[in-house]
Amino acid sequence: MSDRPRRLIVGITGASGAVYGVRMLERARQLGVQTHVVVTPAGVLNVHHELGLDRSQLEKLADHAHSPNDVGACIASGSFQTDAMVIAPCSMKTLASVAHAMGDNLLTRAADVTLKERRRLVLMVRETPFNLAHLRNMTSVTEMGGIIFPPLPAFYHRPQSIDELVHDTVERALALAGIDTAQPQAWSGL
Repeated sequence: MSDRPRRLIVGITGASGAVYGVRMLERARQLGVQTHVVVTPAGVLNVHHELGLDRSQLEKLADHAHSPNDVGACIASGSFQTDAMVIAPCSMKTLASVAHAMGDNLLTRAADVTLKERRRLVLMVRETPFNLAHLRNMTSVTEMGGIIFPPLPAFYHRPQSIDELVHDTVERALALAGIDTAQPQAWSGL
């Protein structure tokens, strides 16, 4: 039995929905989960545009921040034990890179390592509508063991704000990533 901390890799790309990645980092910290963040250049632009944060403000939300160009970082190797990886949000470009095992930057290399080590990979894909290439790439990642989790909100709990929608979606994604202390709202029936 290992006494290492629970570790979660969080990738943030340029797709809309930067709030999911930011909230993921904040919530993981509250749950005592060590985080390693990798943000693509387009992800930094989007975080700034949607949330007003710069790279340094964003990286302070994580325990460890890695440059997407640092393919020699610890998370690039399967020998570095992590519990899961969540890409929130996941652009179609990143999805395609993961589906085809491109490993062309640290984010997609870490995703490839997560899959090859049979660890949980959750992709919060953000695009609509999907074209056939998107659907095929999602199928490929699913066949490799990844989980495609578009951040579609649940309304049966009658959320009162966007914040509540985001919170519940992040809790569901954390639970899918195997973080057993996450608290998604369960459907209790009618």
